[in-house]
Amino acid sequence: MSLSAIEWTESTWNPLTGCTKISAGCAHCYAERMARRLRAMELARGDFTGKYRDGFRLAMHPDELDRPLSWRKPQNIFVNSMSDLFHEDVPLSFILRIFDTMLMASWHRYQILTKRADRLLACDPALVWAEQIWMGVTVENSEYTGRIDALRRTGAHVKFLSLEPLLGPLDDLDLTNIDWVIAGGESGPGARPMDPGWVRSLRDQCQRQRVRFFFKQWGGVQKKKNGRVLDGRTWDELPAPT
Repeated sequence: MSLSAIEWTESTWNPLTGCTKISAGCAHCYAERMARRLRAMELARGDFTGKYRDGFRLAMHPDELDRPLSWRKPQNIFVNSMSDLFHEDVPLSFILRIFDTMLMASWHRYQILTKRADRLLACDPALVWAEQIWMGVTVENSEYTGRIDALRRTGAHVKFLSLEPLLGPLDDLDLTNIDWVIAGGESGPGARPMDPGWVRSLRDQCQRQRVRFFFKQWGGVQKKKNGRVLDGRTWDELPAPT
């Protein structure tokens, strides 16, 4: 089991690893940074057989497909935290195999995120959206709000937004049929600043439109020091049970 330190999930499952950059939020990709660190550890051990032997190139791992079936305790699972399920180079047949596992291991909840909303929408007719499969898109600034419209058109029962790293204001969002909003600042080396006003605006929009709000972090180079308290409290709201 791959336990996760990500605040809004419990475990990660990576039948895919690696990715390519497509928008502003990818510039300081935490997954790429982690992959480099893991590869360095493998090289130091003389182990060249790990998932990151080819760096952060996209790779499919069929041997990982059945892993959630062995996890008997129900949990929230972030699917492909080290990749993007709807990357253009991932065959639909492999995506369907991942969905098959999520359907079989139905005692878990699965949280999928993509920046490739157009591919998601193109694949949507072939996907079986059970209630335990949550689908989200990442929107880092106002240039990419069209991803929300694509998500809205899918058959996913629970739809959510990851507004992280939040790189600009997102005012007047239409949150119709959106169940959950996660917001957070960028962290790690070179982290770009986030205006507190951007976060407050998102919280207020969620409250007005009755959408659950989760504030993940202020971010920065020392994210733990900066914490995740917004106006005197933490915001840990989750989607209503389906």
